[in-house]
Amino acid sequence: MGDKEKKLKSNPIPVSLLTGFLGSGKTTVLNHLLQQPDMNNTAVIVNEFGEIGLDHEFVVGGSEDMVLLNNGCLCCTVRGDLVNTLRDLIVIRARGETPPFKKVLIETTGLADPAPILHTLMGDDLVTQYYRLDGVITTIDAAVGETTLDTQYESVKQVAVADRLLITKSDLVGDKEIDEIRKRLRLINPAAPSITVLNGNVSTDDIFGCGLYDLSKKTPDVDKWLKEEEYSASHDHQSLHLNINKHDDNIRAFCVTYDQPIRLDSIEQWFDLIMLIKGPDLLRIKGIVNVTEMDGPIIIHGVQHVFHPPVELKAWPSEDRRTRIVFITRNVDKGLLEDSLKTFSEKPSSIAY
Repeated sequence: MGDKEKKLKSNPIPVSLLTGFLGSGKTTVLNHLLQQPDMNNTAVIVNEFGEIGLDHEFVVGGSEDMVLLNNGCLCCTVRGDLVNTLRDLIVIRARGETPPFKKVLIETTGLADPAPILHTLMGDDLVTQYYRLDGVITTIDAAVGETTLDTQYESVKQVAVADRLLITKSDLVGDKEIDEIRKRLRLINPAAPSITVLNGNVSTDDIFGCGLYDLSKKTPDVDKWLKEEEYSASHDHQSLHLNINKHDDNIRAFCVTYDQPIRLDSIEQWFDLIMLIKGPDLLRIKGIVNVTEMDGPIIIHGVQHVFHPPVELKAWPSEDRRTRIVFITRNVDKGLLEDSLKTFSEKPSSIAY
């Protein structure tokens, strides 16, 4: 692929994940998005065309598993597995067989645990060469969302890993019910904005641009991405709302900080350890780390035991030089992570475990 391949590797395509439990309005949101003119540089991956009911008047060409809409949006189905689909998209893009899409939107099934897809986007060597995770958008039914969270743990995970939350079917309930579901969502995921949606009507701005990296900006807005203060404020608040009959009462969101620079081998060993003993319960991790050996910080982003390749920033984005790592976890004690990080940070480099 030559020069095109090199350019793409240096400027990976952002991928957004649209998830939500069965009946939560995810497909309605997607149908609305597919008709918007500013989806013209987007590739959309779905499970089946039949599920989204593509209107033939919007289709201008394509094949059995890939169609081009009249707004320039490329819509395709998963072929075999997600890695193959993403790889094929890169190939046909490089050949000029499709418009040069600049972002990707993936719709998951309603019962899907989003973690395996996030693992692919963050940890697969082929995928991370050409793509980067932008964010996770989760739909929640305003009418039955509370019941779903009570009875379906997968729906709790979908909320916990989200960067944006879309509260759908808001016309079916009153303001009081909207406020209650919003409070519930904030206890699970305090930093994700919740957006009220009517009839699937959302802006592309509500879907895209969740991630740290905006190519139009020279300096990443780390504070906006981390939202450390939201996690700090929520940790004590969460402990006041425990109910053993609710799945989400096992979810904890908090920020772990460390004031001094940390050796790279120490932070790597610490992550190896916590992933070994708590991996499945580390639902979402993202942070900025002050590493002794580097002038700028490194950015980390992970789901359970899989991490996106760390990114080194050339300079600190603000005066705050602390290591700050936000966690959304299941049954993981904040004190355990704080104490273990301190132990690894203060030990000599010869530490072994």
